[in-house]
Amino acid sequence: AETGSQAMRRFIRAILIFALGGILGVAAGFGLGIYLFPFIFPPPAGTDQLTQTEQQMPVFANGTFIHADPSDRVHWGQGKVTVFKDQIYLNPDFKVGPGPDYRVLLVKKANIKSKEEMKELIAKKQFVEVSGLRSFEGGQRYAIPAGVNVEEYQSVVIWCWAFSQLISPATMEKK
Repeated sequence: AETGSQAMRRFIRAILIFALGGILGVAAGFGLGIYLFPFIFPPPAGTDQLTQTEQQMPVFANGTFIHADPSDRVHWGQGKVTVFKDQIYLNPDFKVGPGPDYRVLLVKKANIKSKEEMKELIAKKQFVEVSGLRSFEGGQRYAIPAGVNVEEYQSVVIWCWAFSQLISPATMEKK
């Protein structure tokens, strides 16, 4: 027969297992929610357009976002980017697959093809973060931070901080 203290230990063990399961379940649900949120509730498409004055400004470079790893169906991008001395403009044809925590980066290397290559550039601080990405598609403008010399950079990259994932790079073709 089971003693009172053995029954109490079994009861406490059951409560601890239940609590641990609850904590792990909440953590897993929260993590999944953070990941799925941009897929379920994407932000509206960007509607920024260049003004007449901006259209007259000298263009520093143009580029086209590419699908760096065609075998990866989740992380991709397309469309054009226009870089001025003080701003980056993602053209209205810009589009990336949705995901969390995307950033617009200026990177000092051209022809980036893999996330491993990009991770190395980040580790060596060969980039500057311009902004968080506001929308997965459409026209968007981002001010280049003060003191950044755009001439030192060769690519505009959409990068996911949450998962250290290359979304889409665009090599700048300087004018």
